[in-house]
Amino acid sequence: MSKNFNELFERLKTVRKKKVSVAVAQDEPVLMALKAAIDKGIVDAILVGHKEEIEEIAKNIDFDLSRVKIVNKVDSKKAALEAVRLVSSGEADMVMKGLVDTATFLRSVLNKEVGLRTGKLMSHVAVFDIDDYDRLLFLTDAAFNTYPDLKAKVQMINNSVTVANACGVDTPKVAAVCAVEVVNEDMQATVDAAILAKMNDRGQIKGCIVDGPFALDNAISEEAAHHKGIHGEVAGKADILLLPNIETANVMYKTLTLLSKTRNGGLLVGTSAPVILTSRADSFEVKVNSIALAALVAES
Repeated sequence: MSKNFNELFERLKTVRKKKVSVAVAQDEPVLMALKAAIDKGIVDAILVGHKEEIEEIAKNIDFDLSRVKIVNKVDSKKAALEAVRLVSSGEADMVMKGLVDTATFLRSVLNKEVGLRTGKLMSHVAVFDIDDYDRLLFLTDAAFNTYPDLKAKVQMINNSVTVANACGVDTPKVAAVCAVEVVNEDMQATVDAAILAKMNDRGQIKGCIVDGPFALDNAISEEAAHHKGIHGEVAGKADILLLPNIETANVMYKTLTLLSKTRNGGLLVGTSAPVILTSRADSFEVKVNSIALAALVAES
């Protein structure tokens, strides 16, 4: 089991190098991250976009383009669609958003003819490597699903398990996190948590151990769980935190990012291939880490 991003990068050395297709690649932060990922031997790349602009940016950042393929598509919509088509056709293993708005990019991902639809729910999984914490922490969903119902939460768990497995966590422990650790019929998230735990007990959710409801402290701290008399395989030992809504998850994501010493990355899953959907506000390191995560998921 990998416990940090350094171990994830080492894990990548043991698998076939993956190829990432970049949609509208004339984006300096994305190209800088790709250059670093290529230098680390993580991926090869196909850059789809405005060839002259890509070459100009590459020159400015000393990115040797002889190591990559460029597909000249000046129109952003056509470039995004071509980047996705390269993945669905098997010419690339994953797709990354470049200088294109999210809506246009996702329309290409979901295109009926060349897209990456599977019929499953798409969800975002963030992976955190936190200083002085003994394991990777997986967080869902801080970016995509707003107010998931019970059915959506089941699929979010399944998607998160896929990412955790790719990172070497064979049977991840999933905590359904709420404001409190008891079932309260006036708090739907606690009811959902209890149902998810029972569904897992009965084999309706496989490949992981699900329990809840948990408050955050007794989901990740064995000491807090002990003090509150909460027992079980997940109590204080969660690998995956299933948050009740996007506000909770997004605030936790940004709190961890801004107020603690962490390394993190994330990606969209539930598609037939990993989708790297980084924000322009994400750091260089987050982009590189996200490429690494996608390569691991593509391998799995």
